[in-house]
Amino acid sequence: MFTKILIANRGEIAVRVARTAQRMGIQTVAVFSDADRNAMHVAACDEAHYIGGSAPRDSYLRGDKVLAVAKRTGAQAIHPGYGFLSENAAFALQCADAGIVFIGPPPAAIEAMGLKAESKRLMEKANVPLVPGYHGADQNETLLLAEATRIGFPVLIKASAGGGGKGMKVSESAADFAASLASAKREAKNSFGDDNVLIERYLQRPRHIEIQVFADELGHCVYLFERDCSLQRRHQKVIEEAPAPGMTETRRRQMGEAAVAAAKAVGYVGAGTVEFIAEHDFTTSGRFYFMEMNTRLQVEHPVTEMITGLDLVEWQLRVASGERLPKLQDELRINGHAFEARVYAENPRNQFLPALGPINRLRTPDVNADVRIDTGVREDDAITPNYDPMIAKLIVHGENREQALQRLALALDEYAVVGFANNVEFLQRVSRHPSFAASDIDTGFISRHTSDLLPPLPIPSDLALAACALVEWSAAREASRVAARAAGEPSSPWALADGFWPNQPDNSIEFEYSQSGAHFNVSVVPQGNGFVIRLPNSSPCAVAEIDDERITLTLGEVKRKARVLRSGAHRLVLLAGERFEFDAVDRYAPPESVEGHSGHLTAPMPGSVVSVLVGIGDAVRKGQPLIIMEAMKMEHTIVAPQDGTVEAIYFAAKEQVTEGAELVALIATDGIVVA
Repeated sequence: MFTKILIANRGEIAVRVARTAQRMGIQTVAVFSDADRNAMHVAACDEAHYIGGSAPRDSYLRGDKVLAVAKRTGAQAIHPGYGFLSENAAFALQCADAGIVFIGPPPAAIEAMGLKAESKRLMEKANVPLVPGYHGADQNETLLLAEATRIGFPVLIKASAGGGGKGMKVSESAADFAASLASAKREAKNSFGDDNVLIERYLQRPRHIEIQVFADELGHCVYLFERDCSLQRRHQKVIEEAPAPGMTETRRRQMGEAAVAAAKAVGYVGAGTVEFIAEHDFTTSGRFYFMEMNTRLQVEHPVTEMITGLDLVEWQLRVASGERLPKLQDELRINGHAFEARVYAENPRNQFLPALGPINRLRTPDVNADVRIDTGVREDDAITPNYDPMIAKLIVHGENREQALQRLALALDEYAVVGFANNVEFLQRVSRHPSFAASDIDTGFISRHTSDLLPPLPIPSDLALAACALVEWSAAREASRVAARAAGEPSSPWALADGFWPNQPDNSIEFEYSQSGAHFNVSVVPQGNGFVIRLPNSSPCAVAEIDDERITLTLGEVKRKARVLRSGAHRLVLLAGERFEFDAVDRYAPPESVEGHSGHLTAPMPGSVVSVLVGIGDAVRKGQPLIIMEAMKMEHTIVAPQDGTVEAIYFAAKEQVTEGAELVALIATDGIVVA
């Protein structure tokens, strides 16, 4: 077994690998970029070394720098995690040449499965079922359109060298094929340096099922059952679970044996995942098709660990050091059910666009044997544009699906991130949606239930407003007492914070909050050792206990526990499974000057301009693409909100833009500047 390994990654996967290695008595070496000097994974490892700038191409994708650190530190092996160098066959070869073990499959297996088109040809020879499609090397646009027409629209255009939803577009008809193809090729080139694509039939209501496989150097290969990864947005996974709902033992064995055949076809060693796309009723009369193989550990591997009781990173380390698989197929068992929810810095109400900024407040559920959190960030860390915006993975386990889902919902109730838009509320709604509870899931689940999952922000309830005002009142009172003690005047009347004002008989303390232009007023009136609270729609409220940001309060016959998180003017109240977001209003702040920019279309997130599709003076139609932006290797198209004429363009291709930056100004056909 190794005595020291280098972890060529960052974030939660680097922390997770370090945890297992250290439990096994293996020393760990971290590498870090400018953006990650104080990152969690740096602190988690025994030593850490700087390798370059914040952009991945200057650091985590620099195999030469990673190898130099490995040699300098005496690391015997490199664990690549996922992403970055994990599926880079050339880097795996460089490791071998340097006498350092690459904790992953042989370079030939990476290369064979790394190109989707080539892998499909290999799978066809191995009798693994394939989706009807075109996997050829000829990338002539006319030929690709002809193949799409032969397959039948809608079709899925996919980057041949890619994964993670990047370089993947759905074309509904021949009319939009050229635009979808161009977009897929741009994303593929930006993400993988290769713009080749393949085309496949786009299945209606498909399930995304993947099989975890593991092989050793002695010829043993097993499948560790399946994961259902059907819940997706932008072709990227949101919630995964294991085992797949409705899976029969017969179909599990068929899919598992197909996955093992796929792995053996390329001489696989180590951890890998064979992904299948399946018709909705695949467990009974439907069919399943090979989609791709990920030649690495998957983001969602914890759900497999939860139902098998195994540590897959430990398996990776043992296999990479030449040991036999710890268990063979007849020794593997499924125990219970598990879910993984990915907590992202993104705005679900704005097409799930990435969000950035510092984590001002972070609160998580308690961790135990059935609740696990894998993360690479802490409070006061920041989400930057350089890397994936995932904050954490919340993993839960139960004796059955119903119990596991209940634990997921309750754990999400306790999860809070303040500082930028995030998807926790969205995940809460998914976990409690009746169709999700009934296992009626497929890759179109989110789009089909958008109105349920993304309703307007809930208006603050009186309980939420009362909780917020009381926590703020308590904090102000304590701050006054601390200040009085520091000033040496603890008996000063100025230290009372009792709301006293001349000519105001009830000494009420007023709080004002706002949400989407609506205002809410709350009055706290101190009375002896207690107080009375005046609320917009309810009778006075009595409080039982305030402990920092936690509060137990009673309104009428209702008693609830709440948590109030404050960051600047922003307020987040967690209350009985609901969350309310609004802002505190400073009545004494000077009015802000407002400049008239309502006629400008703005950037929905920070990124760069890929291309400008119109010119000044051009007439445009509603819905017409104007500018294509790229953020975190995903493309986003800015379209005209209505018919009009382009009045001004503020950025050119390849220029960087910040969130909210003015991009284009339009004048509507009726002469009104477009808002």
